[in-house]
Amino acid sequence: MALLNVRPISKELQQIAIKQLNEVPERIGADIEALRTWIQQQPHLRARDDDQFLLSFLRGCKFSLEKAKSKIDKFYTLRTKYPEFFGAYDADEAIVRTLINAGLILLLPTPLNESGPRIILIHLGGLPADKYTFEQFSRAVSHLQEIIIRDDDYAIISGMISIIDVEDCTPAHVMQMTPSIMKKMSIHAEEAVPLRPQQQHFIHIPSGFEAFFNLMKPLMTKKQQERISVHADKLDRFYDHVPQRYLPVEYGGDNGTIKDIIDYTNKQLDEYREYFKENLNYGTDESLRMGKPIDFDNLFGVEGSFRKLEVD
Repeated sequence: MALLNVRPISKELQQIAIKQLNEVPERIGADIEALRTWIQQQPHLRARDDDQFLLSFLRGCKFSLEKAKSKIDKFYTLRTKYPEFFGAYDADEAIVRTLINAGLILLLPTPLNESGPRIILIHLGGLPADKYTFEQFSRAVSHLQEIIIRDDDYAIISGMISIIDVEDCTPAHVMQMTPSIMKKMSIHAEEAVPLRPQQQHFIHIPSGFEAFFNLMKPLMTKKQQERISVHADKLDRFYDHVPQRYLPVEYGGDNGTIKDIIDYTNKQLDEYREYFKENLNYGTDESLRMGKPIDFDNLFGVEGSFRKLEVD
């Protein structure tokens, strides 16, 4: 078997991978090769199959080969069908850079407890609602998600914590969150990316947001609902989960300044410019799928219903 082309990880992360993700270091090569062989046998699927990419999916699925197959299939299936939501093809797309430069999506440099989950801070009201759509926001997130999949061992192994600051959200922002959009983003996050969400905290809740949020909860999976905490008043309970020192300087912490984080994210996008262009070579062709083609209208109807994709 050829030598593995994957990054070495720290002893701390290796122990977490062994204990929490069922990783057996001596078997990684065989697991990757089994997943690669399956991809090559799917006539409808054109997917990246390098060692590091496949290892991230295996780790994100706790080394369940069947779950990894399903996630890779859905990763490319949903991107092909809904590029306006999940397309990651252009690092220089103007709206993507605009959203990054406005600080809407911040990957904080130090993970929780130094080797724990990666923290992402989302500032939904960071731009006026008429300056972007949720489809564009989702597309920007998809670019960063793929960088995480490639580069961020903390996120892949220890998971992710999302903090959503809705202090500046207006009714116009809220009106963009239609049931159809919420369902697509929810299913994509849960079923198509190998990032294991650990917690999701909504902070700085404006008046009326909690009632709207309760209406949206049924569109989320049960697992997603269980991870969510809404902090309407003081943040003491939030700091029990994420101590303040792990937040950016502007939030009273010491986990980087927003400007520095934005600058670093732009640098990452620059470095991934050619990589994202290569993504145009990958996707799915439903006419070649073995078995019954997927009925997308039935998967994501007006009511937002979703049935699990069948994976060979």
